[in-house]
Amino acid sequence: MLTGQLSGERRLTAASKGWMGMDENAIHQWLIECFGPIQGEVAWTQISQLPEEVRTQLMSQDSSKLPKPQEVQALMQAFSAGGLNTVGDMQRTVAEGPINVKLATSIALQQANDDSSQRTVAAQDGQAVRSAMSEANLWLDTACSFDPAPGEPQVLTRAGWVEGTVDAWAKFAAPVAQSMSEALSAVLSERLGGALDGEIAGVFAGPVPLPLPEGMKDPVKLIKLLGNTSYAMQLGHAAGDLSHEVRGSFDQGVALLKNPAGALIAQNAVEYAKELDIEQGEVLAFLALQEVAHARLFADVAWLMPRFEALIGKYARGVDIDLDAVEEQLREADTMNPESIAGAVNLTKVGIPDTPEQKEAMAGLENLLALVEGWVDCITWKAGMAHIPHIEQLREMLRRERAVGGPAERTFESLIGMQLRPKRMREAAALWESIGGTEGAEARDAKWGHPDLLPKLQGDDAAIAAANATDVTSTGAAPAAGGKAIESSAKEPTIDWDAELSKLLGEESGDGADDNSGGDNSGDSDASGNSGDDKPTA
Repeated sequence: MLTGQLSGERRLTAASKGWMGMDENAIHQWLIECFGPIQGEVAWTQISQLPEEVRTQLMSQDSSKLPKPQEVQALMQAFSAGGLNTVGDMQRTVAEGPINVKLATSIALQQANDDSSQRTVAAQDGQAVRSAMSEANLWLDTACSFDPAPGEPQVLTRAGWVEGTVDAWAKFAAPVAQSMSEALSAVLSERLGGALDGEIAGVFAGPVPLPLPEGMKDPVKLIKLLGNTSYAMQLGHAAGDLSHEVRGSFDQGVALLKNPAGALIAQNAVEYAKELDIEQGEVLAFLALQEVAHARLFADVAWLMPRFEALIGKYARGVDIDLDAVEEQLREADTMNPESIAGAVNLTKVGIPDTPEQKEAMAGLENLLALVEGWVDCITWKAGMAHIPHIEQLREMLRRERAVGGPAERTFESLIGMQLRPKRMREAAALWESIGGTEGAEARDAKWGHPDLLPKLQGDDAAIAAANATDVTSTGAAPAAGGKAIESSAKEPTIDWDAELSKLLGEESGDGADDNSGGDNSGDSDASGNSGDDKPTA
């Protein structure tokens, strides 16, 4: 009932002004279901005190499109966990940076700890994973010259993976988030601010429209807070989704955990093994080999991760935002659902196509990812061929997964604007296998001694030069004396099988999932050598 909330005179006045499009009983009941009888009544009272412009927009909406009460409750819990309880918290969050990492972590943990997730690692699963990683390190001693990474490999839950990697994702995304924040501020202050006389008197704080207190009425400060929290929501949802898909800490091809020895997410690894018609021990052994091979490479090659960071940073800092698109997204945003603001910070909707500098950074990143994943693929086969009967099937499945990617990876593409997966893994694996067969394992691994020594994937001269220039600038590394890149043994360019496979699978699924896999940013991804040969040449 609405008794005591609005006087009859106010109700008639409001009706005469046309702001009663939304059913009063529906919104009143929704507030109670979201926040309980006491807080719900308080919220309803506050709605009546909102400025007329805000009330008009609010009450003209369709009540059936309101967020579900349980979603609102989860969001409020996340905001509380994200430290957004007071105006001081909000102001501090805006000052600290473009992404509220605490909020992102809280949202991701909620998804990681859903009903299907284990809060702790099952003893049997943990033992199986630890045993697989221990054996994998022993097998790798005969396949590569790099020593085991320092420390002990971890066995993680999904939540443990979130807690260990969100900071790294936030670091990659920070330049893009900063550009988004500046774009949102510009749109509100320059284009929409005049309509509000330079001040927003009342708008949502969390999921309920509330009059904003002093100190947060400046539209620039407010939009920075909205951009900060909306971007954090996107990051949190993406990390939460990805926590159900990743099996190891290097699945994205870069080092995300602080533990250099790597980790496997036990529940995901075991569930993946159960999905395949292959004995579980074989699958875990294969995943463990992949993980510890990555760990050895990143631990021994000191310049590798800084170079990845430099390339990702170069791309992210070049992101440009379409202010017209941002304004359109803001106008269409649902006032009662703060997550709808996330559309205004989604690069797939408001990003401007890549600049030449970004394309160079992307080409360099794709080349480096392919070389890393190709080396790991080569080493995994050599170390596991005597121990894993179905290693060829597992190898091919992984290649296809890496080529196509999943929904969570595409979500990160909307955050950072780039793909963190290789496109020429087969070509790179064949190249590493050829080098190992002709020059030996030690000479093959010595190519990682400096960026100038890395073998080239055919046709990547410009990309390699741009990538090396970025690396030298960011790390201060001097070119190796007499360093000379090694050419691929292939004489004729053939087909990029990963790109073609990715396109085929995308067409068959009909969802356009792989529109990005062979995209405009791939540079010269059609050039590949020996890429169709799935069998090792060692």
